[in-house]
Amino acid sequence: MASFDMVILGGGTAAVAAATQADEMGATVALVNSGLPLGGTCVNAGCVPSKALLQAAEVLHQARHHGIPGLALDVTELDFARIVQGEQDLVKALRHQKYEAVLPELANVTVIDGRGRFFGPREVAVNNQVLSAGKVIIATGSTADIPPIPGIADVEYLTHIEALALKDLPERLLIIGGGPLGVEFAQMFARFGSQVTLLQRADSIVPAAERELTRRLTEVLTDEGITIETDVRVESVRQAGTRKVVTYRTDAGRAELDVDAILLAAGKTPNTQHLWLTEAGVQVDRHQAIVVDAHLETSQPGIFAIGDVSNRPVRENPTAGREGTLAAENALAGTTHAIDYDHVPTTVFTDPQLASVGVTEAEQLRRTGTSDCRTLTFDNVPKAVITRRTEGLITWSSTQPPTGSWASTCSPPTPARSSPKP
Repeated sequence: MASFDMVILGGGTAAVAAATQADEMGATVALVNSGLPLGGTCVNAGCVPSKALLQAAEVLHQARHHGIPGLALDVTELDFARIVQGEQDLVKALRHQKYEAVLPELANVTVIDGRGRFFGPREVAVNNQVLSAGKVIIATGSTADIPPIPGIADVEYLTHIEALALKDLPERLLIIGGGPLGVEFAQMFARFGSQVTLLQRADSIVPAAERELTRRLTEVLTDEGITIETDVRVESVRQAGTRKVVTYRTDAGRAELDVDAILLAAGKTPNTQHLWLTEAGVQVDRHQAIVVDAHLETSQPGIFAIGDVSNRPVRENPTAGREGTLAAENALAGTTHAIDYDHVPTTVFTDPQLASVGVTEAEQLRRTGTSDCRTLTFDNVPKAVITRRTEGLITWSSTQPPTGSWASTCSPPTPARSSPKP
C-alpha cells in the first residue's frame, strides 16, 4: 500500500489545479486519471476545440455579412476537414503545454493512469494497488446524457466529442437539446453551411439565462437560418437508409424530420457510477451528483468533490479550477474557503455572446418577492451602431431601480414588482 497526503481522482482542470495547490503546500499527491487524456473535457472535447471552431465560423460569417458599404469579400476556400484538423492540432498543443508538460514539474505529484475506486473512506484502489490517502478530492467530471428516446440506441448519433472531430460537414443536422452546448453548436454548424434544426424540451433555448436575452438570441439564431422549436417532446428515432428520421410533438401537433446527423445536447451526468462511493460514505443526489457543502466537502469528512461531479451550480472552466485550488487548501490546511456562485460570470459563446453575472429576474423575484428589471438595446450604444452590431441588448435586475437612460422593463409588471420606476 502506497501512502499519500492526498489522492485526486480525475485529470481535468479542477483536478490539476488541486494538485498544483497541494504541491505548493508540500503535500504528496497521487493524481489518478482515466477516460479522457489529461486536461479533461475543456481542453480535449469542450471549450478549447469548440471555441476554435466557433472562431472559424465567426470569421466566415463576418466575411459574408459585415454590412460595410463598398466592401465585398470573397471566401475562396472552405475546407471543413482542414479546419477541424487545425482545431485538433491546437488541442494537442495546448494539452501538452498546459497539462502534460506541467505535471512532471510538480515534485510531489505522482500521476497514475487508471480508474480509481474507493476501498474505504481513506483508501483508493487503482490498477490492483491500494492507495492510502490523508485526504481525497473527487474531480471525475461528467458524461453526455443519452436521453431515453425510443430507437436512439439503434441509430448512429453524435455527442459533443464526436461532433468536434467530424471530417465531413452534415448537410442536415438535428440538435436535441439547447443550453450552452446546443446553441453554440447550432450556430457554428449553420455558419459552416449545415441546415440546422434545434429541438428543445424546455420553453427557452437556455433555461438558466435571463428570458429577455434568450428571446433575443433565439431571434438572432433564427435570422441566421436555424430552425428552433421549444416545448418539444421527441417521440422516436429510426434509421432510414443513410438518413435518420425523428418524430417529435409540439403544441402544433406531430412532425417528422429527415436528417443526416443527430447531435445530443440534453445535459450531462456526473461520473460517479464507478467510484464505489458507498464504500466511502459519500452521499449523492438524485442526479448522481456528489453533495458538497459550501467548502466543497462531502458528507464524509476529509473527502471533497469539485467540478462537474459535484452538485454545485454549473460552472465554466475557470471556476472549476478555482474550486480545485480552494478544495486543496481547505483539505490540507483546514481553511473554509467558499465561492459565491451568484457573482461568478458565465458566458455562452454564441455570436453575440450570452453573458451574465448575478441572478436572473425570476430568481430575484423568487428570493425577495420584488425586482426591477431594465433593458438597454444596442441601438442606443454608439460603438454598436458604428460597427453595425446592434442586435444585442443588456438587462439589469435589482431590488433597486437603475439610474440613467435604461429603457423598458424586462417582462410585464407583476404584483411582486413593487419598486418604483424612474
